[in-house]
Amino acid sequence: MPKNQPVQEEKANDFDERLMRLKRLEAIKSAGVNPYPEKFDKTHNLVDAKVAKERTKVKSAGRIMTRRTMGKIAFCHLQDWSGKCQIVFNINEIGEERFKWFADNFDIGDFIGVTGEVFVTKAGETSILVKEYEFLGKALLPLPDKFHGLKDTDTIYRQRYLDLLMNEESKKVFQFRSDFIRAIREFYWQENFSEVETPTFLHQATGATATPYKTHNNALDIDLFLRISHELPLKELIVGGMEKIFEIGKAFRNEGVDPSHLPEHTHLEHYCAYWNFEDNIKFTERMFDYIFDKLGLEHKIEIENREGKKQLVDFTTPWPRVNFIEMLKKDTGLDIMEYDDAKKLLKDIKAKKIEFEDMDDMSLAGLVDNLYKKVSRPKLVGPVILYHYPKYLQPLARVNDDDNNIVDQFQMVVNGWEIVKAYSELVDPIDQKERFDGQKSAKAGGEAEVMEGDDEFITALEHGAPPISGWGMGIDRTVAILTGQNNLRDVVLFPLLRPKDKE
Repeated sequence: MPKNQPVQEEKANDFDERLMRLKRLEAIKSAGVNPYPEKFDKTHNLVDAKVAKERTKVKSAGRIMTRRTMGKIAFCHLQDWSGKCQIVFNINEIGEERFKWFADNFDIGDFIGVTGEVFVTKAGETSILVKEYEFLGKALLPLPDKFHGLKDTDTIYRQRYLDLLMNEESKKVFQFRSDFIRAIREFYWQENFSEVETPTFLHQATGATATPYKTHNNALDIDLFLRISHELPLKELIVGGMEKIFEIGKAFRNEGVDPSHLPEHTHLEHYCAYWNFEDNIKFTERMFDYIFDKLGLEHKIEIENREGKKQLVDFTTPWPRVNFIEMLKKDTGLDIMEYDDAKKLLKDIKAKKIEFEDMDDMSLAGLVDNLYKKVSRPKLVGPVILYHYPKYLQPLARVNDDDNNIVDQFQMVVNGWEIVKAYSELVDPIDQKERFDGQKSAKAGGEAEVMEGDDEFITALEHGAPPISGWGMGIDRTVAILTGQNNLRDVVLFPLLRPKDKE
């Protein structure tokens, strides 16, 4: 061990430490003190106490993170969600018996409630001079070594509570996530949207092209799917007369896990009657302007690309727009609108020496989508609005009035991640049924990623629907971008992991 390295607590190992703490726990109980009391009435959180005027009387509480004793004075740093503040025990203030009881029974990690007054130490640190204290909770296991911090990613993800306690940056990220979602809701309410909830269990896993999770309901004796998208029930609500609606909720996709994909993610969708996709582009820019202003964010953010290099992303609106078809033509030399046959496109892609997994078994839509993801998307720093996609790429989008081979869809891409997808919705039930049938044929032909049809949704459309534009955003990805994280697990409190005994 290096010289002068601070030691949080002297312990042989966690097992021995736990035994010592259990003995102290019994001593606390023997003294007639409840080590896990019902409540404690605070007047100030720790940061508010720290900025209060001298001699202000406060009642604060928190977890003991450090402690040291110097003769008749003991110093501790308490931590709550607001931050940290030093508390000071002086034997002349609380008496010898209470001073000794604190020294004998409290450990780092324990919770304490204090009543006292704000003062400034000789070292110039604003602190709370303790007049009274209460035991609020015994920790039986020690915290990670404060000197080394908590850096093991497996522990960070499995024991997020330790990460939040020991890593200030993680704490800031998750507080930002909470503030971000609150700002989103405020923006929607300001824009006169209503928040709604739609089912998590569905008879059909549709609304996107993804592999679903399947389960069974015993009471009804039916198979069900966890939703992969919120889309179709939300559009049915527009049919029912609602005009501006949004939903924040979980979506589930039984697919690969990587830094930009998780099997469970938080998804935001909204739908607006009488809008088209152009209205939604402008709405997206207004939303981000509002959020950046509300949260005090700089519009220019430094992020790390896939090669680990830092680059500046400028969120100043309006964002540049790029035609999806023209971008692919420029990047690959292939005009995807000239192809109506997957075999010919596959041959020409291979001639360009471009390869991706399972390409030999893909439909035309699958080839184009993966060509974009392989060649063009990684280059996009953004924010950029990609617009006008081939009709076969989006079975739920309305065709363009000037060219019925393309749909009025856009995606907002930042740092190679798709953050937002939106389009003018297809509300023609006959066209929608034909598109679903086309997806069914593609599946029969061996295409893995197709969108399942939904007869109940077709029935809803046959009752008549107004013009609609729908919009979806991945909350996890957006928070990751805005906080400079490269892995979605770092912005999700409890990411899915294998059990330790399965590793």
